[in-house]
Amino acid sequence: MSQLKVYNSLTRQKEAFESITPGHVGMYVCGPTVSGESHLGHARPFITFDIVYRYLLHLGYKVRYVRNITDAGHFEEEGREAEDKISSKAILEKLEPMELVQKYTNLYHWAMLQFNNIPPSIEPTATGHIVEQIVMIEKIIADGYAYVANGSVYFDVAKYDADFSVKGSPYGMLSGRILEDMQEGSRELDNQEEKRNKADFALWKNAPPEHIMRWVSPWGEGFPGWHIECSAMSTKYLGQQFDIHGGGMDLQFPHHECEIAQSTVCNHKTPARYWLHNNMITVNGKKMGKSYGNQIKLTEMFSGNHPALEQAYHPMVIRFFILQTHYRSTLDFGNEALKATEKGLKRLWEAYTTSQEMNVGNNHAAADAALDEKVRKLVEQFDEFMNDDLNTAKVVANMFELVPVINGIKDKHIAADAISTNTLSLLQRQLKVFVEDIFGLKSEEEYNNDGKLDGVIQLLINMRKEAKDKKDYVTSDKIRTELAALGIQLKDDKDGNISYSFA
Repeated sequence: MSQLKVYNSLTRQKEAFESITPGHVGMYVCGPTVSGESHLGHARPFITFDIVYRYLLHLGYKVRYVRNITDAGHFEEEGREAEDKISSKAILEKLEPMELVQKYTNLYHWAMLQFNNIPPSIEPTATGHIVEQIVMIEKIIADGYAYVANGSVYFDVAKYDADFSVKGSPYGMLSGRILEDMQEGSRELDNQEEKRNKADFALWKNAPPEHIMRWVSPWGEGFPGWHIECSAMSTKYLGQQFDIHGGGMDLQFPHHECEIAQSTVCNHKTPARYWLHNNMITVNGKKMGKSYGNQIKLTEMFSGNHPALEQAYHPMVIRFFILQTHYRSTLDFGNEALKATEKGLKRLWEAYTTSQEMNVGNNHAAADAALDEKVRKLVEQFDEFMNDDLNTAKVVANMFELVPVINGIKDKHIAADAISTNTLSLLQRQLKVFVEDIFGLKSEEEYNNDGKLDGVIQLLINMRKEAKDKKDYVTSDKIRTELAALGIQLKDDKDGNISYSFA
């Protein structure tokens, strides 16, 4: 079998994957900012890196997969003002910040279960690692690459770039941006006058009196910048240098660029050897964003309750939709594309089920040599395509080429013994491994009967009860309505107990 090659965003080329420690892989993926519900655009990186995780396990690696939760406020460097999204949303929803964080973390975990994503090995939170972030900031200051201004701390990008460019680690090495261009193109942001240069970014922000989430630090009460949390947590759980850093292409700059600079100062090496980035999801050719009014929440995808949706879409359909396009290619969402995916998945799953029920006999002599060779080649290419930068799209294409052969044998248009015992055995084994273990697909029946679903529904029932107790009938009714749209009926009895059934 060929060796795994991945496209490294840092070097802009495909490279043979070799882990730092043989047999072990350390992988860090940027997780969600839990200030709101996850939407369709969030589904892509989490499903993409679930596939990466599953395939590395399939290859025999022991993987430590770390995916963070940003719950300390998401400091928006690019916005018109410096804003803590979690504090702002908490005020809007009249919740304590950590109450809001828990609400949206629960919803995020629920969505990941719907997609059948394997949980990461470690899921650290930003609020749980304030000490580590402060220690890292202190080291950056001590080394001369950060400065304090009015209780805030900023990373000195120009000094870093001047010193580390000669060492082969300039600022902009990941995104390909040049510092001079970045400084000229920078917009006037909140507290810009505190910075020595426009390109400098916040490591720690002084908290104004109205700011809810705040921690004591050597520079006064404040909160961490966005980028420092990932440097602190990846270093703690994966070491000074690890194998893979993943995330969406939108995180290349400034987030991952800033991570590289921070970690390089502290650890004297680039944090990750391979940087993997998935491309974006567009909606009818337009970038997904609040300004376009085309963001679709995952609960809306599953229920069909959104103006852009013509129907509800099963989580497995969305997962399969994402798998049908290479992770580095743009994926355009549209109802017609999802409906076609729904039909394709049904057709593939029926053929897969049929293949697993075929009898393996001693039929070497009767095999159709040309057909036998065709099937064997299609199946053997599964590994070849995955080893070529995790090309799930080509594997899916081969699976669909196998469907008419399987159906032909089932319908007796093709002789039952046209495929040799060895080839049929290989077909059955590889389809099971790739469809279920690597692609993580499940039948609708298995999906509905999965014991995990009971726990998730109970979680939503509890959230609905809490909402009713607070007289938040909008949220209470929304949970009931959206569960009903998914075919889950809630029933309240006179004692206040709630039961459910599948419609």
